[in-house]
Amino acid sequence: MVEFNEQTRIELEAAAFRTLVAHLRDRTDVQNIDLMNLSGFCRNCLSKWYVAAARERGLELGYEDAREIVYGEPYGEWKAKHQRKANAKQKAKFTESHPG
Repeated sequence: MVEFNEQTRIELEAAAFRTLVAHLRDRTDVQNIDLMNLSGFCRNCLSKWYVAAARERGLELGYEDAREIVYGEPYGEWKAKHQRKANAKQKAKFTESHPG
């Protein structure tokens, strides 16, 4: 396995994260429930992880602010433009993959 110094590793991880966020911003056709069903995380999870990372460093970042960072706009606006109602198959898959 290739090893990098700590700073380079952090920079590469940050670049990969930025690329993931940009990709999710571009792929508005991909619904959060589909992400959850396939991978176990979605844009909202990324937002929560962003908040947690800030708090670990003693920084205050609200969930809605983190969502705006991830979604590229206020969540309510993104939701109104892009979020579709989950169908029965999506809901069943979610229930199956996330019991309780």
